[in-house]
Amino acid sequence: MTKTIALAGKGGTGKTTLAALLIHTLSQRVRGALLAIDADPATNLHMALGVPEPDTVGEIRETMSETAQAGQLGVSISRHEYLNREVRMAIEEGERVDLLAMGRPEGQGCYCAVNHLLRQIVDDIGRTYETIVIDNEAGMEHISRRTTRDVDLLLLVTDPTLRGVRTAGEMARLAETLEVNVKRTELIVNRVKGDMPQPLQDAIEGLNLEIAAIIPADENINRLDALGMPLIQLNGNSPAAEAVNQLADRILNEG
Repeated sequence: MTKTIALAGKGGTGKTTLAALLIHTLSQRVRGALLAIDADPATNLHMALGVPEPDTVGEIRETMSETAQAGQLGVSISRHEYLNREVRMAIEEGERVDLLAMGRPEGQGCYCAVNHLLRQIVDDIGRTYETIVIDNEAGMEHISRRTTRDVDLLLLVTDPTLRGVRTAGEMARLAETLEVNVKRTELIVNRVKGDMPQPLQDAIEGLNLEIAAIIPADENINRLDALGMPLIQLNGNSPAAEAVNQLADRILNEG
């Protein structure tokens, strides 16, 4: 059975950094390849993972729409067959991690039928993996618009600020309204330096969310980011990587 883990949080909290570290760590511990889904239109998870930039589902959708409007799609292949082939070809396959990028949202016009097909295709692809990790945009629209798959664990990422914590609380409430069944929602507090002030601790406790991990601020990550190097090159001296290792143990032990 596939385990689906999704990360969400407001912009600037280091969500994609944590997604990359968690993907790398989990990929070393699960059977077969892990499927990473970049559901942020900015499409930069590949850089953190150190893999080539993939074609996106959004580009495939737009190309098919333009081709169909020009009457060039032909009658020998259905839309479902076309999308299925192109999406599968767009997966950037690695040794332990396969990456699928969703890309930009819809342009003008109605994409309801196409999006329905894409949801089916992404779900069909997902069934072939033991583990899926979804890096979402600042909101969580892609969870409901791009997959009908249940989310086993939703990790809400906040930085150590009251605004970040309040945003995480809003997202936790939003998760309850999604069409997708979110089985468990937990909080990650990222980039923590020393003890958190009492008002911040009170705000976190007020969310009534279990804390999955507290990730310390890490200059090693800042250095790699500045050099444009993949985060998977972090060594054993990285406090953030060690905290994510413990998070991965927790996730796998919870089943």
